[in-house]
Amino acid sequence: MKNPLLEPFDLAPFAKLRTEHFKPAFLDALGAARAEIEAIAGQSDPPSFENTVAALDYAGYPLDRISSVFFNLNSAETNKEIQALAQEISPLLAEFSNDITLNQTLFERIRSVYDQRDSLQLSPEARTLLEKKFLHFSRNGALLDNAAKSRLREIDARLSQLKLTFGEHVLEETNTYQLHLTREEDLAGLPESAREAAALKARSEKKEGWIVTLEYPSYLPFMKYADNRERRRELARAFGSKGFHGDTLDNRAIVLEIVALRYERAQLLGYESHAHFVLEERMAESPGTVKQFLGELLEKAMPAARRERDEVLAYARKRDGLQELQAWDSAYYSEKLKQEKFQLDDELLKPYFELDRVLNGVFEIAGRLFGLQFEPDAGIPTYHEEVQAYRVLGSKGALRAIFYADFHPRTGKRGGAWMTSYKPQFRKDGRDERPHVSIVCNFTRPTETMPSLLTFDEVTTLFHEFGHALHGMLADTTYPGLSGTSVYWDFVELPSQILENWCYEPEALALFARHYQSGEVIPQALIDKIKASANYLEGMATVRQLSFGLLDMAWHGGDPRGVSDVKAYEKESFDSTRLFPDTPETCMSTSFSHIFQGGYSSGYYSYKWAEVLDADAFACFKENGIFNREVADRFRENILERGGTEDPMDLYVRFRGRKPEIDALLQRAGLVEPRH
Repeated sequence: MKNPLLEPFDLAPFAKLRTEHFKPAFLDALGAARAEIEAIAGQSDPPSFENTVAALDYAGYPLDRISSVFFNLNSAETNKEIQALAQEISPLLAEFSNDITLNQTLFERIRSVYDQRDSLQLSPEARTLLEKKFLHFSRNGALLDNAAKSRLREIDARLSQLKLTFGEHVLEETNTYQLHLTREEDLAGLPESAREAAALKARSEKKEGWIVTLEYPSYLPFMKYADNRERRRELARAFGSKGFHGDTLDNRAIVLEIVALRYERAQLLGYESHAHFVLEERMAESPGTVKQFLGELLEKAMPAARRERDEVLAYARKRDGLQELQAWDSAYYSEKLKQEKFQLDDELLKPYFELDRVLNGVFEIAGRLFGLQFEPDAGIPTYHEEVQAYRVLGSKGALRAIFYADFHPRTGKRGGAWMTSYKPQFRKDGRDERPHVSIVCNFTRPTETMPSLLTFDEVTTLFHEFGHALHGMLADTTYPGLSGTSVYWDFVELPSQILENWCYEPEALALFARHYQSGEVIPQALIDKIKASANYLEGMATVRQLSFGLLDMAWHGGDPRGVSDVKAYEKESFDSTRLFPDTPETCMSTSFSHIFQGGYSSGYYSYKWAEVLDADAFACFKENGIFNREVADRFRENILERGGTEDPMDLYVRFRGRKPEIDALLQRAGLVEPRH
C-alpha cells in the first residue's frame, strides 16, 4: 500500500489519505528529521548562519507538513482512532523537540554564530532568526544540567498528552449533551430558523420533537430568544459545566496538573512563573505589564458594565417582575432590550447575510485592499465534502496561496473558530513556496428551506478569521520560522481584529449585504442601526473579556501548586469582574480550551491588547478612506507580509508613523467621550 504522506506532496493528499497512513509516515519523517539535525550538528565546517541557523529552520519540513495535516484533522474532522493516535504521537514529537533544544553540540554551534552576530552583516530578517533560535534554545533547556534536562523531557511529554486529553473531554461533553424538547411551548420565542435547525437535528437522530445542543449555532439562539427561563437555565448549566461533572470526562485534575507542570517547567528554566517565561517573548514583556493593562481597562469598563447590567435588570423587572438577573437571563433580556432600543435583532439582519455572499464580500474587500482574486478549484482535495478550496491569485495572476474554508459544525469538529496552516510560505533554492491556509468555523447550517444565514456576530467572526488568513496568505519572507502568523502572540490578533471594522462600514456592507431572496442591498436605516448599536453593552462585553484574561493570569502568573479546588480558585479570580451571581454548578476553567489546549496560556490578554492596535490602525484607514490603496499597501508591506521578521512595534510604527494610542479603542467602545 502506497503511503501518500511518504511521497513528495504540495497539496495535502486528503483524497488518498487513511488514518493508518499517519503512524508510519510520522516514524519515517521523524527518522529523516533526526538525520538532518545530526548532520547540521555534526558537520566539520565551522558554524555559520547559513549552515547552522538557516539550515535548522528549514530542517524537518516533511515532518512539519505531516504534523500540520494530522493535527488540523484532529481539530476539524477527528474520530476515536485519530484521537488515540494523537495521544501516541504527541509525546514522540515532544521528545524530538527536546532532542533538538537539548542537543549541546547544536546549541554550541548556534551560540558561536550568535556571539559573532554584530560582525556578520546579517539582514534584519536573518538577525531576527538568529536571535530567536538562540533564545529558543536558551529558554528551553540548553543551559540546564543533565538531571534538569531529563526532568524537562518528562514534563513536556506529559503536558503534550494532558492538553490533548483536556480537548478530547471538552469535545465529547459538547457532542454528548442534548436538550431534547417535545413540547411546542418550550420553543416559545425561538425564531423559525432556530426551530427548523432543532427539528432537523432531532430528525437526523430519529427522534421526535426538537434537539438543542451545546454547539454555538444551536446554543446561542436558544439563550437569546427562548422564553422558557427554566430551559435556558438547564442549557446554560450544561454549557458551563463541561469537564466539571466528577466523571471520567472531568478536567479538574488535568487543569491542576497542567498549571503545576507549567510552573515547575518555568522554575526549572529560571523563571518566576509560566507567565514570566511566556511573556519574555511578547510585546507586553511581563505579567506586571499585563496586569496593569487589564487593570486600567477594567477601571474604565466596570462602571459602564454595572450601569448596563442595572439597565438590563430594570428592564427585566419591568417586563417580567424578575428580582435578580442570573447568567442565563443576560443574553435573553439584553436581546429584548436591544430590540426595544434599536428596533434591531439578528433575525432582522440575517436575511442580508447569506454565507456565500458574505464570503464573496470578504474576497472583494481583500481584492480592493490587497489586489487578491479567489478562484474556486474543485480539483484541490479536501478532508470533507463541505470544505471549499480556492486558488488565491495576486494582481498579476500569480499564485499567492491555497485557501480552504470549513464553515459548519460536525461531530468530529471542536467548537469555536480558528485559522490554521497546512504549509508555510518561505523561500529556498530560488523558489518562493506559497502558503496553504484554512479557516474553520461553526456557523448556522442551511436548512431545508433556507441557505446558511449568518448572525452579525458570525459575520464579524468570518472577517476576523479571514484577517488571520490574509496574514498567512500574503506572507513574503525567507524563513518558514518567521513567516505569516509566526509573530508575537499579542501581535497576531491585529490583522484579524482590524478586518472586523469593515463589517460596520456602509461602503463595505454594500458589497455583500443583500437580501437572500430579493437581492436588495441592506437599507441604510439598518446600517445606521448596526452602527448605533455597535457599543450596546460594550462595558459588559469588555469586562467579560477582561475576566478571561485575569483568570489566565491567575492560573499562570504565580505558583499554583497550593490550589486544590479549581472552582473556588476560579471564583476568587472572577470576584473583581463579577456582574452576575456565581453558578456553583459551572466552572469555566474545565473547558477553557484557549489556555489549556490551545496556545493562549498567559496570552489571553492579547485579544484586548490587539484591540488597542486595531482601533488605532483602523483610524488611519478612516482618516484616508477605508479602501485607500496607499494605506492598504503600507499595512500589507509592513504588517501582513513581514510576519515575525522584525520587532512588531517597529513594524507597527513603520505603518502608522507612531506608536499605538489607547484613545481610539476607548472612544470606539464608548468608554470615554470622543475628542472633537
